[in-house]
Amino acid sequence: MQVYLNGSFLNHEEAKISVGDRGFVFGDGVYEVTRVVNGRFFREMEHIERLKKGLNGLKIAVSRSIIESIPEISRELIKINGHQSGEASVYLQITRGAAWPRTHTFPDPEVEPTVYLSSASFTPHTELHKTGEDTITIADIRWARCNLKTVNLLPNTLAKQQAKEMGVNSAVMIRDGVVTESPNANVFGVKDGSLYTYPATNYILDGITRNVVLDIAKELEIPVHFDPIRQEDIFQLDELFFSGTTTDIQPIIKVDGHELSGGKPGPVVRSIQKMHRELLNS
Repeated sequence: MQVYLNGSFLNHEEAKISVGDRGFVFGDGVYEVTRVVNGRFFREMEHIERLKKGLNGLKIAVSRSIIESIPEISRELIKINGHQSGEASVYLQITRGAAWPRTHTFPDPEVEPTVYLSSASFTPHTELHKTGEDTITIADIRWARCNLKTVNLLPNTLAKQQAKEMGVNSAVMIRDGVVTESPNANVFGVKDGSLYTYPATNYILDGITRNVVLDIAKELEIPVHFDPIRQEDIFQLDELFFSGTTTDIQPIIKVDGHELSGGKPGPVVRSIQKMHRELLNS
């Protein structure tokens, strides 16, 4: 499999970064994952715009020419790797670059950022889309800048692993008594035909698919309330679901062993799933 690293396409086994790379020693970088369906990049520019916000948030200086080259690099990558048909994803990561000695302050003078892209085939979670997910609640102990899509994913990883060890698919994260998101997706609740979701603050990632859901809700004339769902109100909801680039729209039918929606996906999430799939394939 070929990857792109700092100006070159090369075999993934030959790709190397310095042990002084700040992404390696500090998690000092941002990333994006873009969905590709039959060679078509879904909401690509939205991902690039969010990437730029993340870079600005971490004060990582990247030349305009590098940012503008990302679509071309991505397309060459899926061509080289044979991912132009079917489902695939492109992973993009930019770190502050390699610097020595290791210091907590930024390198002075600045160093060249490390730019890395890879592509992979992707199999949608079709069965979970049909049946719905079994989840647990877990404390959201991440830092307070979750709006930045950084490579610091250890809390997310630990949460996902805890869900796996509990024999369920994922987790609903709780901060200060309310639902924020999952380890790798946003969360929506449905009550009396309206959507409820955490507002786009620093405590959640403003997901690309989250905004697709908001667009779909507008088209379907579904009211949206940017109000956090209180933990004690979860089981009063009619429906609950995740949204994400590789998650798609996944119904949640069980939380902490208790059924939601009668143990099956409800009509609102089904209508949103249908339109989302049509957009992916259009």
